[in-house]
Amino acid sequence: MGIDITKMRNIGISAHIDSGKTTLSERILFYCDKIHAIHEVRGKDGVGATMDHMELERERGITIQSAATQVEWKEHTINLIDTPGHVDFTIEVERSLRVLDGAILVLCAVGGVQSQSITVDRQLKRYHVPRIAFINKCDRTGANPFKVKIQLREKLGLNAVLIQIPIGLEDKLEGVVDLITMKAMYFDGDQGTEIRYAEIPAHLKADAEKYREELIDAVSLFSDELAEHYLSGEAVPEDMIRVAIRKGTLAEQFVPVMVGSAYKNKGIQALLDGVNNYLPNPTEVKNYALDLDHNEEQKELSCDDKSPCVALGFKLEDGQYGQLTYVRIYQGALKKGDELINTRARKRFKVGRLVRMHSDDMEDITEGAPGDIVALFGVDCASGDTFCGSSINYAMTSMYVPEPVISLAITPKDKKSADQLGKALNRFTKEDPTFRTYVDAESNQTIVQGMGELHLEVYIERMKREYKCEVDTGRPQVAYREAISQRADFNYTHKKQTGGSGQYGRVAGYMEPYADGDYEFVDNVKGGAIPTEYVPSCDKGFKEAVKRGSLIGFPIVNIRCVINDGQSHPVDSSDIAFQLAAIGAFREAYGKAKPVILEPIMKVSVEGPTEFQGNIYASINQRRGIISASTEDGTFSRVDAEVPLSEMFGYSTVLRSLTQGKAEFTMEFEKYGKVPQSIFEALTKEYEEKRRKEQGR
Repeated sequence: MGIDITKMRNIGISAHIDSGKTTLSERILFYCDKIHAIHEVRGKDGVGATMDHMELERERGITIQSAATQVEWKEHTINLIDTPGHVDFTIEVERSLRVLDGAILVLCAVGGVQSQSITVDRQLKRYHVPRIAFINKCDRTGANPFKVKIQLREKLGLNAVLIQIPIGLEDKLEGVVDLITMKAMYFDGDQGTEIRYAEIPAHLKADAEKYREELIDAVSLFSDELAEHYLSGEAVPEDMIRVAIRKGTLAEQFVPVMVGSAYKNKGIQALLDGVNNYLPNPTEVKNYALDLDHNEEQKELSCDDKSPCVALGFKLEDGQYGQLTYVRIYQGALKKGDELINTRARKRFKVGRLVRMHSDDMEDITEGAPGDIVALFGVDCASGDTFCGSSINYAMTSMYVPEPVISLAITPKDKKSADQLGKALNRFTKEDPTFRTYVDAESNQTIVQGMGELHLEVYIERMKREYKCEVDTGRPQVAYREAISQRADFNYTHKKQTGGSGQYGRVAGYMEPYADGDYEFVDNVKGGAIPTEYVPSCDKGFKEAVKRGSLIGFPIVNIRCVINDGQSHPVDSSDIAFQLAAIGAFREAYGKAKPVILEPIMKVSVEGPTEFQGNIYASINQRRGIISASTEDGTFSRVDAEVPLSEMFGYSTVLRSLTQGKAEFTMEFEKYGKVPQSIFEALTKEYEEKRRKEQGR
């Protein structure tokens, strides 16, 4: 096929909301000759950015789905994935990082390291993705890339070092100084396409020397040869610096920092050179799979096109031509007509149509090389499935999927919508593991769950547009949990005699709070008081019991059930008898264990002008929030707080009116915390009334 794998890069662009990720990817497409005109995200020309191809994305000016495309830059093939910044679409970021080899971390030169940058950085570290930092928006008032570099070191703990400095800032941004070649780079022409190298302006010479010194000092750790040159006072060759930077970056011990402005077309070509020079190719990243035939033993995969194929389906999309599955090939080649196995579903299938995606356009191809990202048509699978050649049975480790924190009841408005609703929900739950749905057994309503208000809002809007499905939505519901606050003993006998063999089982032991997980079962039965074949039945019974607590009907977490005694009957004991005995024992002890209600507490970060700081504090205090930190930075301030999710509904509207629309906030799930007594009483009373109504029906 002739693709040189060492000249391939799989990269993603990740950042805080509104740091300019999509604007940057638009420029990258333009300079790599993939598109012939630049469109803006909130474009006046009505076209919108290429990578935001959903109508909704263009209207709101945000990225919802990660889009994939492939570009060429200086004989290197770059697979580029633009990811969303909103925390509600966390799964899009997670699934993209799972298949990337490197990333560009985009930061705003004014906002610096913001709350979402911290989340994204944590995800990059979880998947061990090496990164380049790009400080964007150096043309904005208040831009200070030097301050952002310090924040990268202090807030994210990264060994961040500038390899460029800006020539002028704010409206005087002209270009950048490359500290490796010690040349000034200017981006001339209407769209910055003509790169002009010149001497460093006289007023920047001293600064450039100082920062170059810092750079060489930092990278000398990664190259003994460079350190020797440096210590003996010899000039250090440019190539030697690049090799050392690459080595440090791949080891995740160094982050090169580049500067520029995507909107003003400055610094993008240099960033693309940085991607080629410092980010890994597929052969430099170790990828592992679990061998399902040999007790899930870890096997390292090789980027060899002669080995059996191993590929991961990391994203599904329902297009006009049927289901499209985005696949990252880890080992072997993927050819049209090959027979592969989906190792989760144990299904064989033939590779029919194989395409390469460019946002929502596609080109047909006959073969994908190891390390490549391609898409398959018409394969029945779920997000995160592994596809293998027939001679092996491997599974790639799956992604981390967070639990949903908010739910909403939806009812279709008419018969036509009711028919379409099932189709829409079926598709969305398959595409997005954080979007879930079920029918509530008591109220018979369809409930959807997700990561936040915006997440559910977008899906309801998509039902309307893509499926012509009109729905009414109920009040958002928080995913509460129940837990116990002290140890309680149980000793319960389940007896039932109805002619013929009856049911008999006695279960004794205790339950106690358990901090390290949601549920643990411990078998301390001595001397066969409960026959071993019935011990799993007790576990099954307890598992059934924790699904629904008696306070407000939510699942019970952080509990350990220990059995230490019991009794069986030679004829009347059975699997079901011990399951029912365990459920009875659980209910008997639950009331004595002083149960409490837990609610999701969100980490909320509000950023806005300092003059409104008082209003922001007040709005958080009214919502039972606890302020954990606040930082002021000239005219701008940021408040971090922990606030219960139930108090955050409609907060965006309130915040806008309090700050003349100038403040914005982000929130993500932090932990579960105990609800105050007054709310405990209100919730239990509401649940009692609901139960009474249902029983009276």
